[in-house]
Amino acid sequence: MSQTVRTRPAGSGQALSEAYDTALLDLDGVVYAGGNAIAYAVESLGTARAGGMHLAYVTNNALRTPDAVAEHLSELGIPTDASDVITSAQAVARLISEQVPGGARVLVIGGDGLRVALRERGLVPVESADDEPVAVVQGFGGPDLPWSRFAEASFAIARGVPWFASNTDLTIPSARGIAPGNGAAVEVVRIATGAEPQVAGKPLPPMHRETILRTGAERPLVVGDRLDTDIEGAFNGEVDSLLVLTGVTDGAQLLAAPPQHRPTYVDADLRGVLTGQPEVVEAGDGFRCGGWTATAGSERLELEGEGEALDGLRALCAAAWTAAGEGSCELDGGKALARLGL
Repeated sequence: MSQTVRTRPAGSGQALSEAYDTALLDLDGVVYAGGNAIAYAVESLGTARAGGMHLAYVTNNALRTPDAVAEHLSELGIPTDASDVITSAQAVARLISEQVPGGARVLVIGGDGLRVALRERGLVPVESADDEPVAVVQGFGGPDLPWSRFAEASFAIARGVPWFASNTDLTIPSARGIAPGNGAAVEVVRIATGAEPQVAGKPLPPMHRETILRTGAERPLVVGDRLDTDIEGAFNGEVDSLLVLTGVTDGAQLLAAPPQHRPTYVDADLRGVLTGQPEVVEAGDGFRCGGWTATAGSERLELEGEGEALDGLRALCAAAWTAAGEGSCELDGGKALARLGL
């Protein structure tokens, strides 16, 4: 796929909720963390929905069913139907169903989200490698998933059964901090078997396809907190994206982002969906946004001016991404980010 390399965050004269028909929202780190709503999420999404924007929730977490996710969001004050929730469990179930006969048995290493998604595709979830499964599917099973489940997957894979994974996120945000995600569990099975799974979740095409099939979005905006899943998934799907800084990505990671990890827009939180986005413009040898001007020196990024911290970050992104071209910026941005409190 050939795409133009993004060298600066884009501006928008319209509120993003007006410029796009559907927000494809990640959940963990965007809407909630550890089950609790992130600041401004409930109000911002309510306003966007009231203005006519369709809200869809797209998550790599395969543990919970769409019904359970919709109930949780509704309890937080975000009225949601199960049909508005798209999970990596649904994406991987479709991927498996395209490769095995209807009614086939699939060994499940994970939670109810996987079992419900498999049944939706006419497949039969089983619990043991001795149940003659024709595939193994692995998804996040929560912090209490027994170690014996990884062994069960390994036994089946060693017998030649194809292996599928809902996603390979190494970490997941929680109320207490960053915890191991499904990708860490996938690594356990990979080490034991030497095998490689077929993966469905973000940032890979099966998840984007599942999302578009279920939402019918024509002008979607991906909203996420992770560069390597949400933003790369938008890049692979050739759609625009908004990075919010309420999850795992920090300023240093953003400045170092290679082309596939560079979001269209950057904002602090979901209030960014309701606003336009400021332009980043060339200013001599650097880039200006708001009251800030950023330049790329020989060893580090330089920042001058004053104003909103996010404007400074946007200007720094332009300087860093332009200097990096098709690679990752290796210039030191620490001092500049410290000026912004980021």
